[in-house]
Amino acid sequence: MRADKFLKVSRIIKRRTVAKEACETDRIMINGKQAKPSSEVKVGDILTVKFGTGEISVRIKEIAEHVPKNDASNLYEIISNE
Repeated sequence: MRADKFLKVSRIIKRRTVAKEACETDRIMINGKQAKPSSEVKVGDILTVKFGTGEISVRIKEIAEHVPKNDASNLYEIISNE
């Protein structure tokens, strides 16, 4: 699955256009490498998202095309939240 789509489906970032922009401005990393919006993510990858003043790292537990809002957090586990 594309990085921008995973960020949206998992609701780490609410809109895909915002997720795409975050990737294009080097605020998303996959396993320590800069991610493009089209970068593929898979189960076990570590995704790091840099927000305004903080950063969150998550491990991808599951990939799904469509997930109800209440189940979105089941797609990943938070490793660090600074």
